[in-house]
Amino acid sequence: MSITKQGIPVFAGTADDAEDSVYRKVTWRLLPFLGVLWVLAWLDRVNIGFAKLQMLDALQFSEAVYGLGAGIFFLGYFFFEVPSNMLLQKIGAKKTIMRITICWGVICMLQSFVTTPTQFYILRFLLGAFEAGFYPGVILYLTYWYPSQRRARAFGTFMSASAIAGVLGGPLAGWIMTGMAGVSGMHGWQWLFILEGIPSVLAGIFAWFYMTDKPEQARWLSDDDKRVLQDALKRDNAALGERGHDWRTLFTNPKVWLLIAIYFCLLCANSTLTFWIPTVIKDVGFTTPMAVGWIAAVAYLCGAAGMILNGAHSDRRNEVRWHFSGSALVGGGAMAVLAVLLGAQVLSPVIALLAMTAALVGTMSAIPVFWQLPNRYLAGSAAAVGVALINSVANLAGFGAPYVMGLIKNTTGKLTSGLYLVAVIEVLAAVLVLVGIRKLGKHGKQGA
Repeated sequence: MSITKQGIPVFAGTADDAEDSVYRKVTWRLLPFLGVLWVLAWLDRVNIGFAKLQMLDALQFSEAVYGLGAGIFFLGYFFFEVPSNMLLQKIGAKKTIMRITICWGVICMLQSFVTTPTQFYILRFLLGAFEAGFYPGVILYLTYWYPSQRRARAFGTFMSASAIAGVLGGPLAGWIMTGMAGVSGMHGWQWLFILEGIPSVLAGIFAWFYMTDKPEQARWLSDDDKRVLQDALKRDNAALGERGHDWRTLFTNPKVWLLIAIYFCLLCANSTLTFWIPTVIKDVGFTTPMAVGWIAAVAYLCGAAGMILNGAHSDRRNEVRWHFSGSALVGGGAMAVLAVLLGAQVLSPVIALLAMTAALVGTMSAIPVFWQLPNRYLAGSAAAVGVALINSVANLAGFGAPYVMGLIKNTTGKLTSGLYLVAVIEVLAAVLVLVGIRKLGKHGKQGA
């Protein structure tokens, strides 16, 4: 039982109901819009995988050129993500998200005018540089609103937008590339970049008017609602105990480097699937952009369900290690099966696509659960820089994996050996969590 400022006793059940009610308001206010932004970011990041089906022939680019261009995006991420998150903490999420979203939309549209590999590499790097900070910025932003026992579900709901982008992006790309081919003398892949970049610019402008930096600034919440949020966050900070606040200690913190290694391994698998799923679908016998788009849509729909359900179950059980590791093991195992099937003399397209979907579901389901881990060790400015540091360094996997896959595809004509390698790396992510991350004790504190 607790006492309100008016001296009225409030029993635990009533307080819990009030907190649930406030968080429903917060969730409906924040997550749909942030999800839309992540859909747009994901579309503008990965539409290159669909554009590739026409772009390589039109520009005479090799598979290796594509792989390097797809991956160089993450070098931009690496250099600019930490400064972006530090700026977010200083000037607020609203200004930061507006800047990021408008800029990546403009760069996406400029990709339609690429004619040489150098131009391709530069624009992909700039796309990564401008988008840098959005994903870790939202992760940090949500910690301003949600206590730890509610975050995995919030993260999962937000991050599932990348899967929803896959559901929408495949058919949309197929329709644009087919239906807009030849309009104004331009190729379908050029229209893909233009038509998917415009909404990002408009959404960035809207973000300035819609977003609220912190709970105490929310005009759409009552004073009582704000107190409920502040009490929930204070209890959570107290339960987690003392954590690092000084960002300068991050670079010598072994836990931070362990988290980087774990996420790097997971992103090797995720970026491989992201940029090569259209090619896998084409290799098993579905060659038209529309068919590739719809098959990818079904796979990503399953991935979205996995992210939301796994995040929600992790919250209910207050368990992270096995929810992450189990998902990563499923993803790695399914990717190994996919490699076996693609290397077989007689290929079963249906079984191969099922293995591809299982790999996507397992890999994507681990991502929102992973982001529960940094807040066990970091708070304040250390959390702001730490989340960006983990994401930026680990995202170098997004540079390396697509490039290596492109080289392997160029050399052997198949993705098989690359998929075996990535499967082993994803399994390693599960092992690192089980060995290196301790269980939570009572009240959410680290076990001994």
